[in-house]
Amino acid sequence: PPQALEEQYSPSRWSPRLGRDTIIQAHLTETATSLHVPYGDGEGEKLDIYFPADPSGTFPVLVYIHGGYWQCLSKDESGFAAPPLVSQGVAVVAVGYDTAPRGHMDAMVLQVRRSLAFLVERYSGIRGIYLCGHSAGAHLAAMVLSTDWTEYGVAPDIKGAVLVSGVYDLEPILHTYVNDALNMSREVAQRNSPMLCISTAAPAAAACEVLVAVAQHDSPEFRRQSQEYVPLSPQALRAAGWSVSLLDLAGVDHFDIIEKLAEDSYVLTQVGEDLLSSLHSLSTAETGSAEELCRGELPLCMGADMGLRLQGWPSSPRVEEWGQALLTGLGSSSQVILNMISRA
Repeated sequence: PPQALEEQYSPSRWSPRLGRDTIIQAHLTETATSLHVPYGDGEGEKLDIYFPADPSGTFPVLVYIHGGYWQCLSKDESGFAAPPLVSQGVAVVAVGYDTAPRGHMDAMVLQVRRSLAFLVERYSGIRGIYLCGHSAGAHLAAMVLSTDWTEYGVAPDIKGAVLVSGVYDLEPILHTYVNDALNMSREVAQRNSPMLCISTAAPAAAACEVLVAVAQHDSPEFRRQSQEYVPLSPQALRAAGWSVSLLDLAGVDHFDIIEKLAEDSYVLTQVGEDLLSSLHSLSTAETGSAEELCRGELPLCMGADMGLRLQGWPSSPRVEEWGQALLTGLGSSSQVILNMISRA
């Protein structure tokens, strides 16, 4: 029924922490930032860039794409992930784009792609780009992964992506209040659905490691979208050297799953710092199987007790030991990204 579908795509109704209005206000007050670097002529086409202490050499870059159902929020609320990453030598870029009703879906996807082309052309010190997007931002990040970069005259060295509580099939959105501002047709929704674009991955994204994270307290529809995107993706993406894993995080909702990126100890920050350094140690300790885990051949799942489950693998002391070693080495969403970077 339409009302039930509306509820499924209203994340604020699914958090056990706060009321639906309170949780959105709390999410908005997490952090604000300032810089405004234009990557185009449009009003929303600006970046906030946080450089590490010594930007004179080469450095990896985390590109963060905000959520807000493609119609609210902005880069100005997106600097919360910068401190734990910048302190480890990683530049952080918060991407602005024109949200609806000023912007439309085709334009938003184009803007985010152009922002990456701008970064590559402007900053020669970049040694690897890592994408992170939340909700609508995860959708846009996933669309970046399907870009044919020959059209832009650049080849971004995309080494990893963390897609958090995203929407990868836009068709259900057509039947909800979300489309009132977006005004998408079925054709627009289909050509901008990552689930339908994964077979067009460009060589520039070869060897990209993709982590799809979803919250325990996301709605069943949001959880379904992540769970279905992961098994579909490897078939098309592994041919290009990609790996895709699912991280199911217990005890968090659609909002604090990303807010906690500001915390050094949060598992998703550490699966950044560790999809950097601690997975390297793990692979030395348990070479064969740890390497499979790092390549994404063993999808990850956080159990309710915050223990790691390796999806599709039988439980055993050895498997549990790998999982526990990984969990110990991870600690927060920035750690996930930092680890991803350190292994590149």
